[in-house]
Amino acid sequence: MSDDIDHDRRFLLCTAAMSVAASRFGMLGSFGTRSRARGTISATPGAPKPLVASKQIDAGSLSVGYAEVGPAGGSAVVLLHGWPYDIQSFAEVAPSLASAGYRVIVPYLRGYGATRFRSSEALRNGQPAAVAVDVTDLMDALEIPTAILAGFDWGARSADIVAALWPERCRGLVSVSGYLIGSQQAGREPLPPPAEFQWWYQFYFATERGRAGYDKYRREFAKLIWQQASPKWHFDDATFDRTARSFDNPDHVAIAIDNYRWRLGLVEGERKYDDFEKRLAAFPVITVPTITMEGDANGAPHLEPSAYASKFTGKYEHRNVGGGVGHNLPQEAPQAFAKAVIDVDSFAR
Repeated sequence: MSDDIDHDRRFLLCTAAMSVAASRFGMLGSFGTRSRARGTISATPGAPKPLVASKQIDAGSLSVGYAEVGPAGGSAVVLLHGWPYDIQSFAEVAPSLASAGYRVIVPYLRGYGATRFRSSEALRNGQPAAVAVDVTDLMDALEIPTAILAGFDWGARSADIVAALWPERCRGLVSVSGYLIGSQQAGREPLPPPAEFQWWYQFYFATERGRAGYDKYRREFAKLIWQQASPKWHFDDATFDRTARSFDNPDHVAIAIDNYRWRLGLVEGERKYDDFEKRLAAFPVITVPTITMEGDANGAPHLEPSAYASKFTGKYEHRNVGGGVGHNLPQEAPQAFAKAVIDVDSFAR
């Protein structure tokens, strides 16, 4: 590893530790353009119509269940959810973009909803490179050469990876919490105790007790994560239940556990992704037009925007979203998220 890359890695790790610790004690400041957005989404009369994954297609190692809305000839947008969420995070975003003329694809990630492995022998691998390759495999299957990629949590990480490794497939990027590319080597580095505390579930998942506990209490666990990651989002039971059904996927627990164990270097990935992981470990810059976003009440570990702004070398803008918006930004602030997708498209023109 070169001195420049090593310095970059240590800089990001140090900044991550300070930022996460600061967020725990309420010391994060604002950065960039601020907009107001709704802080709650409830399953009450007038609530958004749930997305329905009515389509299924073989793509790479998966049979992917996905929702599609908007004109077939429209510019493609792929919306990517995180853990422990699902396609319902985009229940308002997707129709808004469809009404603006976009062809919107919202897939279940591996281990969620209707998405299944095509082979019973396939490794239930949750490493980030594998999840990102799923995105390009889906685009290939749908004959989409390039698309705007937008997501949060695992979805933002996958979109970031595609934008970094295959920029020709990404016309524009909207990434909640910014630059989320990491590596096993970085994941082995210890953080200060307040920062480690925010990753409590990662260490729980490292144990067989954690695997069994998540399997037994997956809904209760997910609801706790929602509450911690979005402390001002007052979702109701019906809203949660619409998403929680997707956790009944037979591979859900295996994928979630493998993802977090991989980050700590406790499990090996698949050899076919080694070259991708080597490139990602160098923290490549992202050259495509990008808008990063952050909610003002995000309770999940995240960096300050100033820590990752230099990783985006194309046309770039960061937006803070106010109004008590937490980690699940597309569902908590759908208008702001949809606007970011449309705006980043204008960057690419």
